[in-house]
Amino acid sequence: MLTADDIKAAHARIAGHVRRTPTLALGPETFGLGLPLAMKLEYLQVTGTFKARGAFNTLLGAAMPAAGVCAASGGNHGIAVAHAAATLGIRARIFVPEISSPAKIARIRETGAELVVGGARYFDALAACEAYAAESGAYSVHAYNAFPTMAGQGTVGLEWEEDAVGGLDTVLVAVGGGGLISGIARWFDGRVKVVGVEPEGSRALAAALAAGGPVDVDVNSVAADSLGARNVLEHVYAVASRHVDSVVLVPDEAILEAQRRLWLHLRVAAEPGGAAALAALVAGRYRPAPGERVGVLACGANVDLAGLAALV
Repeated sequence: MLTADDIKAAHARIAGHVRRTPTLALGPETFGLGLPLAMKLEYLQVTGTFKARGAFNTLLGAAMPAAGVCAASGGNHGIAVAHAAATLGIRARIFVPEISSPAKIARIRETGAELVVGGARYFDALAACEAYAAESGAYSVHAYNAFPTMAGQGTVGLEWEEDAVGGLDTVLVAVGGGGLISGIARWFDGRVKVVGVEPEGSRALAAALAAGGPVDVDVNSVAADSLGARNVLEHVYAVASRHVDSVVLVPDEAILEAQRRLWLHLRVAAEPGGAAALAALVAGRYRPAPGERVGVLACGANVDLAGLAALV
């Protein structure tokens, strides 16, 4: 199981390769919500998302074979693994589905990694990646269902707790496969309420918690390229079912509106998945109690700028 010591060790291990992203105290006028927020600006992370934390923790914490590493991704995990591999001098092959955004595909190519595009959804790319790993002996870096990945992502929570002025009562965290929220929730370990935010059309964690175990779901959301996991799988469920307090579902319209407000109020160019946590407040799917100290994670900025320009 994942422990707080694993997360502390990951924080020390990756310190020379990732950024300690700031936590910004926002007044109640921000976003037109009428409440102050402690927003962790993780979109400022190297590679544009939190994924670099788990990627570096995995690659630095294991012996790498001559065949290098491989990873399946909707885009952001692939960017992170490719960047970490290039930094550490490791060969990488990245598998992405056809729904991955051109902006994310371009960033993977810029790292020099081998890129394979194929399949309709993330799990199609994962099947191809696993077949390649079995054939070649490459080390497969899972996007979320692995304890080293979760430990790396949990360092977001460690920093957030240390840096939030006045403390935190609740944090809102976007959920795709669940590696990020599992790591964060394990770090907080009940000291802070952790609420997952999933698109209505991509609810793998909510479905797993309702069913009492991982189940497959259909995926159809504007945020599918980053929050489009069909199943949270066993390791994520083991951690999330113990430490995540609740999950709320948000419509795509609220995600797009959150993207728009992030740009208009903070000039943050967030991708849909990176805006999903804020969408829970925009849509009223999470309603804080009076005086509740709420944190929101802005977790990704690998956005198609043409699409964002049309939105705002």
